[in-house]
Amino acid sequence: MGFQIDFISAKGHFLSKNLNRKVQFRFVAPGNYKKSETSFPLLLMNDGQDYQGMNLEKTLKRAFADSTIRPFCYVGIACNEDRMNEYGVSGIPDFKNRGKRAASYTKFVIEEFIPFLKEEFNVSDTHQDWVYCGMSLGGLSAFDIMYNHPERFGKVGVFSGSFWWRKKAYVKGDMLDRSRIILDVIMNRTHVPGQKFWFQCGTNDELADRNKNGVIDAIDDTLDVIKELQKKGYSYPSDITYMEIKEGKHDLPTWGHAFPGFLRWAFPTTESLKQKR
Repeated sequence: MGFQIDFISAKGHFLSKNLNRKVQFRFVAPGNYKKSETSFPLLLMNDGQDYQGMNLEKTLKRAFADSTIRPFCYVGIACNEDRMNEYGVSGIPDFKNRGKRAASYTKFVIEEFIPFLKEEFNVSDTHQDWVYCGMSLGGLSAFDIMYNHPERFGKVGVFSGSFWWRKKAYVKGDMLDRSRIILDVIMNRTHVPGQKFWFQCGTNDELADRNKNGVIDAIDDTLDVIKELQKKGYSYPSDITYMEIKEGKHDLPTWGHAFPGFLRWAFPTTESLKQKR
């Protein structure tokens, strides 16, 4: 009797010298992974412990069966209780000294984990085939690492990114609001052709509207990041994609709902790209 393997899934851990701890991760690949003679693109995700909460098993299974999506592998990196310190912007803690271990987390990803994945798994050695993603503070971390390491990643997906992360408390009436750390990170690096960015926000991500302009801060902050990227020479919509979900919340179900669209953007087949033109 014939049978078909829909996908392969495994959990493991990696001992990081930079983080001085075991890092738990999950690897998921298409059913033909072991038989494939070609390497696979890879999706790396922060907050990998949210795999089940975002219903990613079903989403990945459907993606692997979708002829408009290139076959790829998924690796989710689980965080631990030190999440508020390991995620953030590398080398620049926020004004409450959160994110003080973000530089160590970046070194773990770039110097330890990526070489490990390339050595142990059948994944592409081409940086344009590598996509990083994350949600909330994990999204800020993914953006910071991808943006500053274009030799490692070609694309990034940020779900409800914590772009409010700032070097000083917000001052009422500060219209420029340049204390948001990520804006200067973007400004201080030269344009790198080929990088692609995908952003998602929900209209119910939060209620706060610090500048009283009628737009919640989560959306304002994301749109300001997009504007800063455009100043650096990245174009919308060819380099930048923005998804706004009506009544979408800052939660796992909303991000899980957005994930299929993100995967179609991240790993389109050549044929699906032609159909969009």
